[in-house]
Amino acid sequence: MDDPQRLLNFPALLNVRDLGGYPTTDGGRTRWRSLLRADDLSQLTPAGVDAMVEYGVETVIDLRWAEEIALNPSPIPGQVSIRYEHVSLLAETAEAWAAICRDTRKELWKPLVLQHFRSELRAVLRLIASAAAGPVLFHCVSGKDRTGLIAAVLLAVAQVEPQSIALDYAQSTQQLRDPYLARYRDIDPAEIIERVRCPPEGAYNMLQYLADHGGVRAYLKGIGLTDLEIDRLRARLRD
Repeated sequence: MDDPQRLLNFPALLNVRDLGGYPTTDGGRTRWRSLLRADDLSQLTPAGVDAMVEYGVETVIDLRWAEEIALNPSPIPGQVSIRYEHVSLLAETAEAWAAICRDTRKELWKPLVLQHFRSELRAVLRLIASAAAGPVLFHCVSGKDRTGLIAAVLLAVAQVEPQSIALDYAQSTQQLRDPYLARYRDIDPAEIIERVRCPPEGAYNMLQYLADHGGVRAYLKGIGLTDLEIDRLRARLRD
């Protein structure tokens, strides 16, 4: 992670960061305070909610399954200054997702999502494209795979260098490993380490999938986004 200001202090989140400051293929940098990725907002303390509001977050998109939300409700719907939206990115239930991904290595999850969950991805990206100008925060539970997929697609739209897209995904391993080992002491450490593993190859394989489908813009048009919506997504991170 090349810029310490990217890591945000929203107590008690473990894996929250700003997508600003990443280098692009044409020599630019992505815009700060526009797109944020995070883990489960149900972990927020009152001070964490205040910090998020003070940062200017205007829209929150919750990517979790409904069962996860029922178990750990978000504190955001009670915040009058923040628009809250929910889109279950990976099917409707954990069981449905498990049936699709059970024989797939983690390195290939992202292409699998791009292939099977086009309407869900379109819904999430359409919300981001139509959101108010202030920061948009999207999250799941650990903030690594569902959240990482959305982050990687948005960074690709902004023409961020592939290495930086891969590093952003991999950063979640560093953010989560030690806190999860401490939090889940009753689980085999090897299982925890595998659970938080975010291999850079996952991002590179996603980028290759997009390239094989004509590039990120062609793929997004293929799932139903308009040119205007894609331009708005790009403008979230580019001047």
